[in-house]
Amino acid sequence: MPVRMLKRHTIIALIYFMIIAILGVLLRFFAITDIPVSYKYIVHTHSHIALLGWVYTALTTVIYFSFLRSQPIKNKYRIIFWFTQVTIVGMLLTFPFTGYALFSIIFSSLFLIASYWFVYFFFKHCPKSLRKTGSYKLIRISLWYMVISSIGPWALGVIMNTAGSGSTWYRNAIYFYLHFQYNGWFIVALCGIFLYILEKRSFIIPQKLFDKFYYLLNAGVILTFFLSLLWMRPHWSFYLLALIGGVFQLIAFGVLFRAIYSKAIFAFKSLSPMLIFSIRLVVFLLFVKLIAQVLGSFPVIAESIFTNLDMIISYIHWVFLGIVSVLLLAFLNNFKLLKLTRTELYIYLTGFFLTEFLIFFRGLAGLTGIGTLASIHLLISLASIIIFTALALILGRQLLSKD
Repeated sequence: MPVRMLKRHTIIALIYFMIIAILGVLLRFFAITDIPVSYKYIVHTHSHIALLGWVYTALTTVIYFSFLRSQPIKNKYRIIFWFTQVTIVGMLLTFPFTGYALFSIIFSSLFLIASYWFVYFFFKHCPKSLRKTGSYKLIRISLWYMVISSIGPWALGVIMNTAGSGSTWYRNAIYFYLHFQYNGWFIVALCGIFLYILEKRSFIIPQKLFDKFYYLLNAGVILTFFLSLLWMRPHWSFYLLALIGGVFQLIAFGVLFRAIYSKAIFAFKSLSPMLIFSIRLVVFLLFVKLIAQVLGSFPVIAESIFTNLDMIISYIHWVFLGIVSVLLLAFLNNFKLLKLTRTELYIYLTGFFLTEFLIFFRGLAGLTGIGTLASIHLLISLASIIIFTALALILGRQLLSKD
């Protein structure tokens, strides 16, 4: 029964993914034609439903499946889940029309409370047999990163009433939230799920290697936040701390991959071909992200990136649509919470890589002053439609499934 319930929750997460794909296409068409809605409000909706609708719903569903489904707590979880969905739908119905206003702020605040409720629920009900595993330790710290990230949204209200929305504090509060969402909550939690899958196949990373990975990873998560402050052109020590954080993360994942690929051959053989393909692809995407972090800690590159919106969007989408979403789809498919075909995944990846290339190219053209394609906006819009098409196929398959 819990699996059937979680399949329904997965469909809801996919519906959110579809909605943000539609909003993404709409945002692309703003550069082509006049659209009688507020661009700023659609951006707010797109970002909130992406992080809190698709990723949060899908990731908490995977966490429940992995760590809590054996516990007799299904009805208690349903209350948390549906309360959370009310807050997300509330944001979906208010942000497009009002932006940051009374009701959208109320719903987003209630969402934060719902997320705290889930964290408490997880810590209370996770079986003791799992609490000594490496996967649990990663999930635990990722949930704390989610809580820490919420300091940013709570601070925005105070900042708007004091320093104002045009202040450096306002921008830094947003960057604080995004950093600990992406690099703390999302990526660390996905690492935890990955280790859980290996642990279920009797592969355990030696304690010393795990500790090395764990502490380097978390030190890197904290220190790379200084990357988000480099737009202010701060003291040189901030650049150094950001660089150290980026190097720590590179070393941490190097330790993890070396431990796994040298000793987990048999565990990997038991994984599905699609999961193996997805993991290998994400390793490549993650490596590019880690290198970008190190390079971005140098003043010349940092200044170029923070003055170029396309570069920022390209980086955010690389992490969100690439690393996070590909792994989520792969994990949900691995746990049989959704059905995913190679064709659907390839269509999605085609749209992803095309949009990334075109947005990055447009940003590079802006940096270097070279000419760009006259039809670049249309091409990006068409590439975004490919992502929408893939998600429509994936969602349609789930809705037509009789399981």
